[in-house]
Amino acid sequence: MILVADSGSTKVHWCLVTASGQCSDVFTDGINPLFQTCDAMRNSICNQLLPQISSLLWAGTLTHVFFYGAGCTPEKKVFVQRALEGVFKKAEVHVESDMLGAARGLLNRHAGVACILGTGSGSCFYNGETIEWCVPSLGYILGDEGSAAVLGKRLVGDLMKNQLGDDLKEAFFKEYETSMADIIEKVYRQPFPNRFLAKLSKFCADHIEDERIHALVYDHFVQFIRRNLVQYKTEQPIGFVGSIAYFYRPVLEEAMKAEGLPLGTILKDPIDGLKEFHKDAIIPTT
Repeated sequence: MILVADSGSTKVHWCLVTASGQCSDVFTDGINPLFQTCDAMRNSICNQLLPQISSLLWAGTLTHVFFYGAGCTPEKKVFVQRALEGVFKKAEVHVESDMLGAARGLLNRHAGVACILGTGSGSCFYNGETIEWCVPSLGYILGDEGSAAVLGKRLVGDLMKNQLGDDLKEAFFKEYETSMADIIEKVYRQPFPNRFLAKLSKFCADHIEDERIHALVYDHFVQFIRRNLVQYKTEQPIGFVGSIAYFYRPVLEEAMKAEGLPLGTILKDPIDGLKEFHKDAIIPTT
């Protein structure tokens, strides 16, 4: 039995796969070593994951954990590994970046360009096994073009600076029952401002038929393309994973076509592809 996980900054999609091929999907809050200590991550696993899967572990021995996560850089992934090994003491634990998870989920063992457009964003050239090179994402303050956090940041900034009209501004504050002071407090003084901003970006999806919001989202994707994708100089279709790519697909298609880049597969998350990639690790019961 193996446990496969795809973690963004907002949530983790865990999938327990038995030797018979039965899959059980559960979700917890996001795990990110850039924002959490090893103890905090271990507590999240114990308090949120274990209660959901404990009744399923009777099906066999958990032999491997494959965790792909945001913030899992070579320097930081060791802390996630320690947290997982502290909980699953008998399993072989592997921790890699969410970018490698996206590439393997989209492309399996074929070479190509893979992208993430979720709470955060990223892109890479994948050689069929590992990431060969990537344009750095730099996080939601310096980069992360195309992400929900940056879309939320730009939306809120434009609304509060009166760039989108009084009607949209009034609708936003009414729908979210918030204020400028509340937003400033949560962005600058409370933890996980990227998650908060990402949640606010949903306003764009609810009002995408408004030409002002459509133009904002379209330019959001153009910035991701021009600042990231054009550097790969590929003629192959470019694949995407993540809620932003999935739910704003028509606008993403417009932007990719206008910028002359071929659009490949779009997945909400890479978990099904990752299960296929790691199926050889499942040890049959005897």
